[in-house]
Amino acid sequence: MADLFDTAAGKADREPAGEAPRPLADRLRPGTLAEVIGQDQILGAEGPLTTMLEAGTLSSLILWGPPGVGKTTIARLLADATDLHFVQISAIFTGIADLRRVFDEAKIRRGNGQGTLLFVDEIHRFNKAQQDGFLPHMEDGTIVLVGATTENPSFELNRAVLSRAQVLVLERLDLADLERLTQRAEQALGKPLPLDGPAREAMQEMADGDGRALLNLIEQVASWGAKGPLDTATLSARLTRRAAQYDKSGDEHYNLISALHKSVRGSDPDAALYWFGRMLEGGEDPRYLARRLTRMAVEDIALADPQAQRVCLDAWETFERLGSPEGELALAQAVVYLALAPKSNAVYVAYKGARKAAKETGSEPPPKHILNAPTGLMKDQGYGKGYAYDHDAEDGFSGQDYFPEGMKRGVYYAPVDRGFERELKKRVEWFAKLRGKRGGS
Repeated sequence: MADLFDTAAGKADREPAGEAPRPLADRLRPGTLAEVIGQDQILGAEGPLTTMLEAGTLSSLILWGPPGVGKTTIARLLADATDLHFVQISAIFTGIADLRRVFDEAKIRRGNGQGTLLFVDEIHRFNKAQQDGFLPHMEDGTIVLVGATTENPSFELNRAVLSRAQVLVLERLDLADLERLTQRAEQALGKPLPLDGPAREAMQEMADGDGRALLNLIEQVASWGAKGPLDTATLSARLTRRAAQYDKSGDEHYNLISALHKSVRGSDPDAALYWFGRMLEGGEDPRYLARRLTRMAVEDIALADPQAQRVCLDAWETFERLGSPEGELALAQAVVYLALAPKSNAVYVAYKGARKAAKETGSEPPPKHILNAPTGLMKDQGYGKGYAYDHDAEDGFSGQDYFPEGMKRGVYYAPVDRGFERELKKRVEWFAKLRGKRGGS
């Protein structure tokens, strides 16, 4: 929140004479933590921040959440609640020299009996060396660090920083939170918004869980001076929907591709199409999606439906020929096909098991009976001796052992009783039965 701007009734600021009007978002900035809308999971009666403040202690924190949900405001209010001097910096604009000055000033304050809450916006943008620079000042109490990030701290922040700070997850605002914020804004404006019910909800949905974005939309609507209630069509024509949060190289990218993959694996074509659409709307490269769909075909479907891989490759090629946007339809067909195909990871499990066994057995040579013997010396060494030519054997199957001599026979591939693998399972069991009869020799 620089951001979630709750305020008490009748507390809406009036503009001092001669000053430029303040944005609605600034006028509705909360004055206490109790006025913050949403985030009950950390600010509620049993929330970690409430517990800390009641105990009179405040540890270093990492506030992780999407834009417009209150990170900056909560940090500022924590400083007020604990009588700490509030210092705000951005990792985008702050260098090593700036950090040294911040730490030196904090040491002076500490010597004078006052602590410092250092709020670092976009803390994940600091490199490892810069993040390490916070550690001694956190440990000796010079600063209480409150970092804000929209990226997963597990991937973006040093382990040493994470071990000294508690990570608190802030959530996007739901429609109930956004309605409360709308009502507070109307109270500050002194009039209701000129929207009918569906248009009001449509405006809130346009904010996509971002309180700051909602207040900006409200300010636009209020500035129109419309006399009668506007409907959804009129509102949509005048306002632009906020772009969905999506960073093609960031945390949201991996969250959405995980959601798509698991929806396909879970045989839910509707959910799979939804996440596929979300990624495309966010600007994802369709070629990346084509590659990931092909991976799903070989990893989660495999021989339960051998055609699935071909469907993905054909869809990929169709996209390359048609281009966008028509080519995305071919990829959407692949999404539906994969979701409804029988699933099996038997080959995937077998592959990993075989690789593990290969690593453990080192350089064990193949058994001599399956080695070619192009020279007399090799024949004398026993190469090729006793090899059974399968085409000459009963049922075209000799049942010989092809593992290294002395190595226990491994069983890695266990086909499932679904799709085409049901047929393969019959073949595996048939060969195993014959092998048992013939002694594997």
